[in-house]
Amino acid sequence: MKYTYRTTGTCSREITFKLEDGIVKNISFQGGCNGNLKGVSSLAEGQNAEDVIKRLEGIKCGFKNTSCPDQLATALKEALKNV
Repeated sequence: MKYTYRTTGTCSREITFKLEDGIVKNISFQGGCNGNLKGVSSLAEGQNAEDVIKRLEGIKCGFKNTSCPDQLATALKEALKNV
């Protein structure tokens, strides 16, 4: 199933991805640091959502209370609630 998550507190505005049997696929960030987010997406692609959440949750960007990777973890948690 395809999910869209509107981020808060980050330079990126939105994250879209698919979850298939708990596996994260087709991750795309709108806005934010293009190269870094392509890297995060590439590393998370094909991974179990629970594992991605464990790795990314709580990462902060500078003085912000969140980051784009942390927002991906939040989005995945929300998506898993709806599975």
